[in-house]
Amino acid sequence: MAPSNTNPVAVADEVLQKSRVTVVGSGNWGSVAAKLIASNTLNINSFHDEVRMWVFEETLPSGEKLSEVINRTNENVKYLPGIKLPKNVVADPDIEHAVKDANMLVFVTPHQFMEGICKRLIGKIRKDAVAISLIKGMEVKKEGPCMISTLISEILGISCCVLMGANIANEIAVEKFSEATVGYRENKEIAEKWVRLFNTPYFMVSAVQDVEGVELCGTLKNVVALAAGFVDGLDMGNNTKAAIMRIGLREMKALSKLLFPSVKDNTFFESCGVADLITTCLGGRNRRCADAFARNGGKRSFDELEAEMLQGQKLQGVSTAKEVYEVLSHRGWLELFPLFSTVHEICSGRLAPSAIVEYTEHSARLPLL
Repeated sequence: MAPSNTNPVAVADEVLQKSRVTVVGSGNWGSVAAKLIASNTLNINSFHDEVRMWVFEETLPSGEKLSEVINRTNENVKYLPGIKLPKNVVADPDIEHAVKDANMLVFVTPHQFMEGICKRLIGKIRKDAVAISLIKGMEVKKEGPCMISTLISEILGISCCVLMGANIANEIAVEKFSEATVGYRENKEIAEKWVRLFNTPYFMVSAVQDVEGVELCGTLKNVVALAAGFVDGLDMGNNTKAAIMRIGLREMKALSKLLFPSVKDNTFFESCGVADLITTCLGGRNRRCADAFARNGGKRSFDELEAEMLQGQKLQGVSTAKEVYEVLSHRGWLELFPLFSTVHEICSGRLAPSAIVEYTEHSARLPLL
């Protein structure tokens, strides 16, 4: 037999240099993200095949553990039923074990849980790890709003990009064409690595150097989607809904640039901007629940509607509307942002859903920034 020319040391080095990916979160979007990523790690030599997915453990009505069912059936039967995950996705209910060997961390959990998750991971991740956030929301502290990517970077001491876009998870799960935007701060090489990890023929990903702009688009559009849902629930028609979306986009842009002057105008024309706003106002969970809220005259709470309509998924828009309202109130900006202010006041029961169109006479107060 001819001697092998393979250098065992070189092979070992290549294995060590391959990136390991862990998805922190396993809801609807987290499971779809794992599907996208795992289809690529099998085909791109610079990544380990296995993709770990941290699962917040739940006991299903059958008595089985969710993580065990995912690993046995290659399907997240609770949050993404009917969709097969690649066999190289491994569900892990132990978050510390799930992240231990990974140098690429994909965070995709409800934003209100992120601070606690990050604190649990201090000292548990690789020193060379980098992160990306698919999370829409913000933390509001006394000193002002803190974006989730910043929270991750500050608590864990690692670089964090973001991925946002017109991405209704169930449509991507069945491989309908969609786009997304990676926002990065300085390191274009890391951004391009994230693009390679997510990009597929049906999920087109591009990168822009504007973390805050990309992330705020993904965050604030959920507030506008609630407004669109109120309009639908009151049967106000497409003209009114289009006006709400336009004014909402204007408030998104104005607030983003007030909070972070570095935000770029062009970001609002990426998938993370106007495209995400359109798709969320047409078909997202925030729109659906707001529609139901308005049809019930505001008499059923969002908590009740969330439990009934979302099968365990979390509604981000209501908590984001509250957080935005706190920022506006603290800075004396409420009158500059009548749509954002009104959405929170409707959600909190201080105004009727019909108030969503009553603010428009004041919209001239908003400067075009």
